[in-house]
Amino acid sequence: MLNPGDAAPDVRYAKLDGGEAAIAGHKGRALVLYFYPKDDTTGCTREAQDFTALAADFAKAGADIVGISKDSIKSHAKFVDKYGLKVALGSDESGAVCEAFGVWVEKSMYGRTYMGIERSTFLIDANGKIARVWRKVKVASHAADVLEAVKAL
Repeated sequence: MLNPGDAAPDVRYAKLDGGEAAIAGHKGRALVLYFYPKDDTTGCTREAQDFTALAADFAKAGADIVGISKDSIKSHAKFVDKYGLKVALGSDESGAVCEAFGVWVEKSMYGRTYMGIERSTFLIDANGKIARVWRKVKVASHAADVLEAVKAL
């Protein structure tokens, strides 16, 4: 399990433009890396909209925002277009990024257990170290809470 002070894993994710990006590619700026279960679902849509609404404030505070799920680039593109999202979304179809950050976990619903993404956020400082970790995120006010943590770096 990753904790504040640990180096962020240097893993790669697929970008909407068809290329790839590395977590380490954000060094020099803070990175808000949030993991969410599924495009175009109620909680995930709200979270992306909340980060979008504050995107200019995050940029002004010196932070990039990237949302990661196992959905495909095609799914992400539809999600972005449907809601006018202004945050970068990364695809982790292989699950390597989710595994590296420890967010691919056993979940349960209605007595059934399954593997899925635990809604989590990692604030990575400009030097590539994890500054804060939020696990089992509740969407309400989360983006604003993360923005305050970015401003406190």
